Amino acid sequence: MIQSKLKQIFGYDSFRPLQEEIIQNVLRKQDSLVVMPTGSGKSLCYQLPALEFAGLTVVVSPLISLMEDQVMQLRALGVTAVFLNSTLDHHGYDWVADQLLAGSAKLLYAAPETLVQPQTLDLLAKCQVDCLTIDEAHCISEWGHDFRPEYRQLVALRRRFPDAVCLAVTATATERVRQDIKSSLAISAAHQFVASFNRENLMLSVEPKTDGLAQTIHFLQAHPDESGIIYCNTRKQVDFLAGELARRGWSVLPYHAGLDDATRRQNQQDFIRDDVPIMVATIAFGMGINKPNVRFILHYDLPKNLESYYQQIGRAGRDGLPSDCLLLFSYSDVQTINYFINQQDPSQQQGARARLEAMLGFVETAICRRRPLLNYFGEPYHTENCETCDNCTAEVGELVDLTIPAQKFLSCVKRTGELFGINHIIDVLRGSRSQKVLQRGHDKLSTYSIGLEFSKKEWQYLARQFVQQGLMTQDMEYGSLKLTPKAYAVFKGELVRGTLPDKPRAAPSATDFANYDQNLFQQLRQKRKALADAAGVPPYVIFSDRTLVEMATYFPQSRASFGELYGVGEAKLANFADDFLPLVQAYCAENGIEEVQKSAPTTVSKSSRTPGGRTYEVLNLYNNGRSLPELCQQYDVKRSTIVGHLWKAIQAGETLRESNLLAHSKLTPAQQQQALAAFAQHGTEYLRPVYVALNETVDYEELHLLRLHFVSQLSK
Repeated sequence: MIQSKLKQIFGYDSFRPLQEEIIQNVLRKQDSLVVMPTGSGKSLCYQLPALEFAGLTVVVSPLISLMEDQVMQLRALGVTAVFLNSTLDHHGYDWVADQLLAGSAKLLYAAPETLVQPQTLDLLAKCQVDCLTIDEAHCISEWGHDFRPEYRQLVALRRRFPDAVCLAVTATATERVRQDIKSSLAISAAHQFVASFNRENLMLSVEPKTDGLAQTIHFLQAHPDESGIIYCNTRKQVDFLAGELARRGWSVLPYHAGLDDATRRQNQQDFIRDDVPIMVATIAFGMGINKPNVRFILHYDLPKNLESYYQQIGRAGRDGLPSDCLLLFSYSDVQTINYFINQQDPSQQQGARARLEAMLGFVETAICRRRPLLNYFGEPYHTENCETCDNCTAEVGELVDLTIPAQKFLSCVKRTGELFGINHIIDVLRGSRSQKVLQRGHDKLSTYSIGLEFSKKEWQYLARQFVQQGLMTQDMEYGSLKLTPKAYAVFKGELVRGTLPDKPRAAPSATDFANYDQNLFQQLRQKRKALADAAGVPPYVIFSDRTLVEMATYFPQSRASFGELYGVGEAKLANFADDFLPLVQAYCAENGIEEVQKSAPTTVSKSSRTPGGRTYEVLNLYNNGRSLPELCQQYDVKRSTIVGHLWKAIQAGETLRESNLLAHSKLTPAQQQQALAAFAQHGTEYLRPVYVALNETVDYEELHLLRLHFVSQLSK
């Protein structure tokens, strides 16, 4: 039974969405196309069926590091898996061949160019191939963001093994790419499974790049001792940033194609094994990395399309724990990308520009960032507040009159001929003596030096609002600003309202993901690192961060309890319980801690309302004694935001500790009782009926607080 093997071998209590349906489909020998985001469990969809099939499962994998990592992890679980690639010598190849011919290996990983070689085809012809899995299947499509011509050769491999079920899997594919995959592999009638692209554990943020190095350091300071990747578009930028960070004391290494192979391999190994926490890299890094504890991704430069962005942020939080993704945006990056688009084949330029425009739509949106991101992949997203993007978590600033700043900026655009981008306009407004300003005589304009009341960063913030409000358009090729008819209405006095820029604040650390014992967690990390170094494997092969978090949450005191933890199957229990259990037991004895019973897994319907990561954080902190004012100060948000998190927690079936929420109300006791009586009469699902019943005398912020108190009392 596949359910028993799920726990016995992989250590998981339950399947993730779609996994069980896909596995059953594969076992019925039904060709399938699977589109699932990184970290959602694609690999299990072919690894578990491979254990059920009598014959061999062949996995096409594009990168050596990717296939070696998968094989290493499977062997740690007690599964016999092998790979064929250029790193094997003659004796290594013969050993793999013997394993395949003897029927000992259940999975074979190989690159497409290796699989179509006559020697490999002759070897596979002597084996019973039950499943052909094509990983990173988007590489077969010319419409994909990472087209690889060698993937087209897999059609012949597919025909050679007509009795093998074909499973094509990828993390990123638009509808057009999906159709191209099925057509190219001759599996047009394949069952299609498309999981949600929403990675709820990823915090998505975008900031204008005003001082890239300072912003990077500020971001890293919020993630001490955490593992992360900083992506740059050029080798030069990688070397500069890695050098500057190292000079300031950060443990960091570079990675790009300009380094020799040995250096790249060593740097990657140091990162995977947690010897160095931060990698500064070009986009060439990470595709073959299955490191689950990457806690942050920082894009120093703008990705060229949403597929690339989504794939790169997908390298964070593979263990399901919260991780931060920050993109630093500059319009100069747009011009650089456009330059390279112009160097492409003319037939590919239109598609590349369309993908860049979608990327800009994500960057410039003022609504939830998940909406344009998920819509791009064909997934509607209607949630009003995702709780994990900067637009949804930011407190909406008070709308103010921006008419005069808008008139100044728009007038400067007009007077400079509508030929320049945001930064040049700001230079003129702020009285810059730069060569570009002086040579063009822009220091003689009436708008020169009339904008000293705002900093350059503040003007950039305002200018983006003016673009979003339709007062200007920006040419995507050259960056120049053009006025719209709305701008001329502003010259005539039409009101412009917007928000003033906020002062920067430190981002929350991604490790604040649960109410776990951090001291024990650090001891467990040290033990894991020592065991991994001794075995010559990355730490995550021993246990993921999520497993260590569960140890530091439930404090298992017996082998039976240890075996209930996430990711602990029979092999991991046998190999590591004696290393970790004594450490947990000693820590609990020293600190007077008792074991916490882990609840049995329950099946949750897709429609269930489960609190998000930030909601769970707030709930735990509140139930452990933090007050509303303390939580507001910790997260630097208004009270209504904290109350909103607690309300969502109650809606999901959670309970709040005993506390006097009414103490935070500005109403008199009599007014409070009147409002609570209105909730008793009209219910709590909607606030509008209560607001009307109280003659619109109590504002909604007060009603949110009173409703929370009313419902929390009912649940006790």
